[in-house]
This record gives sequence, C-alpha cells and structure tokens, in this order.
Amino acid sequence: MPATETFRIPKHRRHVPDARQRVRKALAGWGVTAQLADSVVLLANELVTNAVTHCRVSDAQVQVTLTLHGTELVLEVSDPDRNRLPQLHHSDPDEERGRGLALVAALADTWGCRQEPYTKCVWARFLPAEADAPERDHVPAAL
Repeated sequence: MPATETFRIPKHRRHVPDARQRVRKALAGWGVTAQLADSVVLLANELVTNAVTHCRVSDAQVQVTLTLHGTELVLEVSDPDRNRLPQLHHSDPDEERGRGLALVAALADTWGCRQEPYTKCVWARFLPAEADAPERDHVPAAL
C-alpha cells in the first residue's frame, strides 16, 4: 500500500518555505535521504512557487501531495487555475526567471500536468536508483 502525505497552503509566497519543510519531513519519515530528497524538495519549491505566482484565482490554496509506492515517488502540486497550464520556457542566460520547469525536466524521471474538474495538477515522478531508494522499514505501517 502506498504512503501518502497531502497538505494545503495558502496561495502566498510566504508559505512556500512551509511547503518545503513539510515535504522534507515526510521524505525523512519515509527514509528518503540524500540526493533524492534534495531533488524532490527543490522541485516542490519550484512547483509550489509557480502555483502561488501564476494562479489567478483569488484566495486559492495550493495542494501538495507526495506518494511513495515501492521505490517510485510522485510529487503533485495542484491549484484551482485549471486553464493555465505550465509550459517549459527556454530562458536566456541573462534572464532571472523561467527555469523552474527546466529544473523539473532535468531532475525528475518524468513529469507532466493534467486538468482535473476544478484544478490543474503538475506532477513529477522519481524512480530512484537502488542506492537512493527509500528504506522500506521506514514506511509507516499505519498507512
């Protein structure tokens, strides 16, 4: 049975660090450490930042879901601006923004987005090498 952690944050930049901390805590609880944890936390930061920056729905909340199934780890970030789908942007070297999805593409094994009835979800899937795989004993038995 997969382990899942889901939480919501208000759509405001000041809540992005809270999302990072909650992601890191969930990963540590599942025994995900080192490079994989750092990559997932970095991408959570990028996707949550994109959601709070680009979502045009007032008083929205951003939902973050982490799912660990065996050694496959999936990060999903959803917001209620379902019609504004993210697009990979090729930034010039002197641009200060626009590299978030390029990081997602570089660090995740696969990624994409989907429209749901009231939200859109941007997801990243990680299939860690054996050395980076979570320790199975750390997956909470209650899940």
